[in-house]
Amino acid sequence: MQIFWTKINKIIEETPEVKTYMLDCPKDFTWEEGSHTHFALEGFNNGDKPNRGLIRHMSISTLPHENSIGITTRIRKQCSEFKTVLSNLEVGNEVAIFKTHSNVPLKREDKNVYLLSSGVGLATFRPLVLDYFERADKVNQIHSLNIDSSKDFLFTNIFESVPDKKFTSQYVDNRKDYYEEVKNLAADKDGLFYVVGSDEFLVQNIEVLREQGIKPEQIMLDKHEQARSEFLSFDL
Repeated sequence: MQIFWTKINKIIEETPEVKTYMLDCPKDFTWEEGSHTHFALEGFNNGDKPNRGLIRHMSISTLPHENSIGITTRIRKQCSEFKTVLSNLEVGNEVAIFKTHSNVPLKREDKNVYLLSSGVGLATFRPLVLDYFERADKVNQIHSLNIDSSKDFLFTNIFESVPDKKFTSQYVDNRKDYYEEVKNLAADKDGLFYVVGSDEFLVQNIEVLREQGIKPEQIMLDKHEQARSEFLSFDL
């Protein structure tokens, strides 16, 4: 397993609770839209075993041509050891990335794509939307639905409706309205539904989509194949 050590080159305060850490691109490090990586802080591999408290599974919120690896995360006042250490890092500090993989690349199957997310889950979808804007081949249209009660919406320069490009962006601030909208979107029995959020959020979305007749193969999760199968395996 190759571990890439790299430096933070910029820290962007997206909202009062969300920051993006921009990292230098190490030589030979590659990724595609929808990728996640293991993001580790200094000291994680000092002992006999890796300190899992200093490692997190993070989505990459940028595309390679942006020339920086973006890691976007929410840091609340009361937070984990990992987030506490991360919040004290500065430009120039080193971090490690390894085991990078994409579970949710943009499928180009001449279908409508629906991006369903909660809060900072938009970070996973930012590269998919950018990729679509650059090349819309074999994607009919994209609709993003995000639930966020904070009203501090992320990436508002990207997640805004662009009718000319067949992209619509929608926000709701409560679960009742959110799941009503999911049901409305699921009227498209041929669509592709990408879901990003907590495990509980994934389960609830899968239940609603399956009840509306959406098949497991139409539901994309940011999980490796075995975990994805487990999430999608329940019988209605």
